[in-house]
Amino acid sequence: MEPPNGTVPPAEPAADSDPVAPIRTAPEPDGRAERWVTLNVGGEIFTTTRLTLTNREPNSMIARMFAQDQLKPAEQDGQGAYLIDRNGHYFRPILDYLRHGRVIYDPHVSLQGILEEARYYGLDGLARLIQEIERADVSLTRLDFIRTLVTSSHTTELRFQGVHLSGINLSKLDLRNINFKYACLSHCNLSYANLSWCCLERAELRCANLEGAKLHSVMAACADLQGAKLKCCDLTRCSLENANMKGATLEGSVMEGVSLRVANLKSANMRNCTLNDADMAGANLESCDLTGCNLKGANLRGANLKGAQLEKLVTPVHMSQIDI
Repeated sequence: MEPPNGTVPPAEPAADSDPVAPIRTAPEPDGRAERWVTLNVGGEIFTTTRLTLTNREPNSMIARMFAQDQLKPAEQDGQGAYLIDRNGHYFRPILDYLRHGRVIYDPHVSLQGILEEARYYGLDGLARLIQEIERADVSLTRLDFIRTLVTSSHTTELRFQGVHLSGINLSKLDLRNINFKYACLSHCNLSYANLSWCCLERAELRCANLEGAKLHSVMAACADLQGAKLKCCDLTRCSLENANMKGATLEGSVMEGVSLRVANLKSANMRNCTLNDADMAGANLESCDLTGCNLKGANLRGANLKGAQLEKLVTPVHMSQIDI
């Protein structure tokens, strides 16, 4: 039957159509919303792409954070920026390196600060580039150093606090009583040098060669000695509290009365060391090789001895030495 007044009835929906289907918004081309990310690093805002963060060093921590299979790499602020609790002052050179693979930084930015951030983010390639810059930027030569030494007494404290000396050859020199606090001595050759009574607190000594050196009564709390060579050293009564000695070689060293409280000695080689009365309370000795050591009177309370090698000890370790 025709409708009245000649009106045309509405068309009936097809049998397989959904009359209440919602309107769908077309996705952004190429996943644009997923490609760009905003970071809030210590209060400073940075915008970049996931490709920038993941492409150059795919095994780094920051690359793993922003990999495509990562659902949520960090908490977000009110504007949706991912929060990273680090110093944004040093993040710009990090981001520039991820963009073009070079180290570019302003003169007022500490290269050491960038290096520490590179290590935090797991950017090994950037860390190597910075260390190469440091080695090429040695302002003092061995001759300069010797000229300073010969004009002073070994009982007088020379102030080299915070001085950059990375890669310099100071082997076999009498360096007693020098203040090297905060100094950068990474990759230095200090073999057979006399560093007794020096201050090496918080000094950078990564991969330094100290084989045969004398470090009697040295103050080296919080020093970074990761990967350093300290074979056959005299470390009697040396203070290395909270020092980073991960992977260091200390084989055959005399370490009587040394303080290694809460120091990190993971995977260190300490074979045949003399550790009489050493204080290693709370130290990380995981996978540390202590074969043939003399631990008489040593304090190992609270130390992490997981996987440590304790064969052929000169004196047995008493339970009172390791109980918490």
